[in-house]
Amino acid sequence: MNWRISIVLALLGSGLALAIAQFQAFPGYLDSDYYFAGGVQLAQGKGFTEPYLWNYLDDPEGLPHPSNTYWMPLSSIIAATGMWLTRQTTYQAGRLGFIFLAGLVPVVAAALAYSFSKRRELALISGLLAVFSIYYVPFLPVPDNYDPYLILGGLYFLTMGSRKNISYFILGIIAGLLSLSRSDGLMWFGLTLLIIFVRFFPEKRLGAALMPFLIASSGFILIMGPWFWRTYSIYGTLIAPGGGHLLWLTNYDETFIYPANKLTLQAWLLSGWGNIFSARLAALKWNFLNTFAAQGGIFLSPFILIGLWSFRKDERVRLGVLAWLGLLIVMTLIFPYAGSRGGFFHSGAALQLLWWTLAPLGLETVVTKARSHNLFTPDAYKIFRSALVGIAVLMTAVIISIRVFPGWGEGEQDYPRIEAYLQQNGIQPDDIVMVRNPPGYYVMTTQPAVVVPYGDETTMYSVATRYRVKYVILEAAGAAGPIESIYNNKQSQHFSFMSEINGTRIFEVKP
Repeated sequence: MNWRISIVLALLGSGLALAIAQFQAFPGYLDSDYYFAGGVQLAQGKGFTEPYLWNYLDDPEGLPHPSNTYWMPLSSIIAATGMWLTRQTTYQAGRLGFIFLAGLVPVVAAALAYSFSKRRELALISGLLAVFSIYYVPFLPVPDNYDPYLILGGLYFLTMGSRKNISYFILGIIAGLLSLSRSDGLMWFGLTLLIIFVRFFPEKRLGAALMPFLIASSGFILIMGPWFWRTYSIYGTLIAPGGGHLLWLTNYDETFIYPANKLTLQAWLLSGWGNIFSARLAALKWNFLNTFAAQGGIFLSPFILIGLWSFRKDERVRLGVLAWLGLLIVMTLIFPYAGSRGGFFHSGAALQLLWWTLAPLGLETVVTKARSHNLFTPDAYKIFRSALVGIAVLMTAVIISIRVFPGWGEGEQDYPRIEAYLQQNGIQPDDIVMVRNPPGYYVMTTQPAVVVPYGDETTMYSVATRYRVKYVILEAAGAAGPIESIYNNKQSQHFSFMSEINGTRIFEVKP
């Protein structure tokens, strides 16, 4: 790869992310709020702890609570790095690392593309597709695991091209970093071991595979070993408890159920096979839609498929298809609610650079075939390549205008006003509030918070009693199901209505 092309792509990637960031004054949604808040905790020397609860899956004892028992810590570490470098805990400092990584995404994409074709013009197209990444663009400047997953996935396929022992060590490290970014990153360590097995099995040299197995495992343990030890020291298990409850969800809102031991195999079966199958069919529909629209960028999808077929004998393409199928099965059959609500979009980012590599190669295959029949001139091919990038630029602009410009966020901008009202009414720094987005409330106000549980008024009061909640904040978007009557009627047996701010209603827990 030409270093000048790499610099241009890096500047374009970071420049676009920086421009979008000017319209994102705060993280904007629960996941990003969580990662940024975790970075603040680390930067302030409080370690992997959190003064908020966004679910009750591991039956938390209270606040502060061990952090990252559900979502993994890499993105919080990246956010904290920006804060450590600037010696500030502002949001601008916390997203510095992600804006920097946004510049590396197209560079890695171009390098991966060049490893396939050895042609700079095709590598440049792949790099530009990574810059103007359509659905991913709004999320690259914010603290989340999109940037790490995009880059690490691309580096994984780049490293696969080598069969030296050091490459297995690097694959183990990358798989470890993917696991430190998302729980489904563990799949990549399994794929690494599968690669080694497949490479040595045909020649019946399984004994020779022992060293690569050990080398890859050592790289993985180097990254994940300390985290496994931390989890074991807290829970007595290598993986935090609670995640297993998600197997028995009968709707997405049960992610916030209290207590979590209500999620059982028996309750799942009692929901009926009709509900079980319909949930998975719905997840399959949304995951295929995600594949076509987000991962395939709509217009790139046919070229990606052609590229897949053209390079079907390439080991990296075969592994990419296997990984995609594995993610599809997990996010459809095992975790249908999380998968259809963004899990498949998140985890699929690890494969995205491979798709951006294959799209120009697929176009090349089509045009080459057409030229062999004298349908196109060489100049026409240049127009097609330019059009591929041009459409990506146009669609990226449309997504930014729809997703970013109307107003970034999901109601967090109201939290400071709510907190100001509560301060006027005597709230203390260690008083706990119950709210739809606890990490977001902490980010905007520094007040400890727990999530509004899935359930009725009795469930809410049980949570309020156990975790010493003093105030309940009900937002219109979160007041659904059994608690909707509390929001609508502004009264209940256990909660006293205090005030309303921009549609959000504030209650005090009765003694």
